[in-house]
Amino acid sequence: MASPVQSPYTKVGGAYEPPSSTPGWMPILLGVLTAVGPISTDIYLPAFPAMVRSLHTTLGSVQMTLSIWFVGLAIGQLTVGPLSDRYGRRAPLVAGNAIFALASVVCAIAPNVAVFSVARFVASLAASASLVVPTACVRDLVPDRNAGARMMSKLVMVMGVVPILAPMLGGLVVTFASWRTIFWASAVYGAICALLVLRVLPETLPRRRRQRLSSIILVSRYLLLLRHRGFLTHALIGGFSTFMSFSYLTAASPVFIVGFGFSPLHFSMLFGVFAVFMIGASQVNGMLVGRVDAGRILTGSVLLAVVGALSLLAVSIWSLHLPAHRHDHGASLVVILTICTMAVALGATGLIYPNATMGALADHAHMAGAASALTGTMQYAFGALAGALLGVLPSGTALPMAGGMLLGSLMMLATLPFRPR
Repeated sequence: MASPVQSPYTKVGGAYEPPSSTPGWMPILLGVLTAVGPISTDIYLPAFPAMVRSLHTTLGSVQMTLSIWFVGLAIGQLTVGPLSDRYGRRAPLVAGNAIFALASVVCAIAPNVAVFSVARFVASLAASASLVVPTACVRDLVPDRNAGARMMSKLVMVMGVVPILAPMLGGLVVTFASWRTIFWASAVYGAICALLVLRVLPETLPRRRRQRLSSIILVSRYLLLLRHRGFLTHALIGGFSTFMSFSYLTAASPVFIVGFGFSPLHFSMLFGVFAVFMIGASQVNGMLVGRVDAGRILTGSVLLAVVGALSLLAVSIWSLHLPAHRHDHGASLVVILTICTMAVALGATGLIYPNATMGALADHAHMAGAASALTGTMQYAFGALAGALLGVLPSGTALPMAGGMLLGSLMMLATLPFRPR
C-alpha cells in the first residue's frame, strides 16, 4: 500500500491549523470522488427500458432499484461520517470505493432484478463515503462559510462534468451494446477513485482532532444537530431540494423515452443539457458568494425553483388535453415548454445545494463528519421517498414528475422563514 500523502495542516504553537489556501487541484479531486454517487445514479437511467426486457421484470421494479440506491446512500452516510471523524478522511474513502467497485461487478453479471437490487444496495452503502467525506474535507480546509460555499461551487462544477457525460455514455452503451457494460464501467471508475485517494489525496483531519465516539455519544451528536435550528433548517432545505431533483431523476426516462418518444441517446443528451444548467448556476453562486449575502442567494434560488416547478406543472396539465403532441420528438410546443421549465427548476438547485450544505455545517467544525453525514442522509432519505412515490405512480405523462418537483420546491419555501438570521 502506498504511504500516506502529507497532510496540508501545519503545526502552529503546538496546535495544527488548516492551510491559508488549498491547492488548486483539490476541488477537482474532491469533485471526481463525489461524482461516484451522481455517475452511478445517472449513467443507467437511459437503460431502464432495456433492463426491463433483459431482466424479465417490470418498469416499476427497475425504477425501485433507484430508490434502493437512495436508501443505501442515506443509511451509509450515518455510519461513514462518524468513522471519518474517528479514523480520518482517507481510510473510509479507500474502503468505500473498493467495495463499490466489487459490488458494481455483481450488478454487471446479475441474472435477475433481485440479485441486481441487493448488489446495488451494497454499492450504495459503499458509495456513501464519496458523498459525505469530501464535504467534510471542505469543512476541514475552509472554516469560513463564504469561502466554503465558493469551494463547494467549484466542487459542484467538477463533479457535474461527469454526470453530464455519464448519461450520454449510458445512452451510447444501450444503443450499441448491453446495459451490463455500464456497470463494468462503474467498477473501473470506483477502482480509479480508490487509487487516487491512496496516491494523491492528503489527510485533512490530523490525528489530534480525531475523536473516539461510542454509539451513545454518536446518537447524542445527531440529536444535538437536529435540535440546532441553523443545521436543521438548512439540512431540510437541502433534503427537499433533493426530493425535487430525484423526482426528475426517477421519472424523466419514462417521460421522455416512452411518453415523448426520445431515443436513449437523445434523452441522455437532454440530460446533459439539464446538468449544464445546474453546473452553470453553481458557478454563478461562486461569483455571488461574498458579494451577496448567502441567505439572500438561498431565498432567491428557492423562489426560482418554485416558479420553474409551477410552470412545469401547468405545461403538464395542458399537455393532457393535447395527446397528439406527447409523442413528438422535440418540435412540439409541449416538449419545448417542458424542457424550458425543467431547466429553470433544476438550474435553481445548483444555487441551493452549496449554500444549504455550508449553512448546515457552518457552526459544527468540531464534528464536520457527523454533520455532513446527517445532511447527506436527510437528502437521500428524501430522494428515496421521491423515488418510491414516483415509482408507483403512472408514468405515461409528465404530471407525476411535475407534481413531485413542485412539492419539493414548496416545502423548501415553507422552511425558509424558520432559518436563524
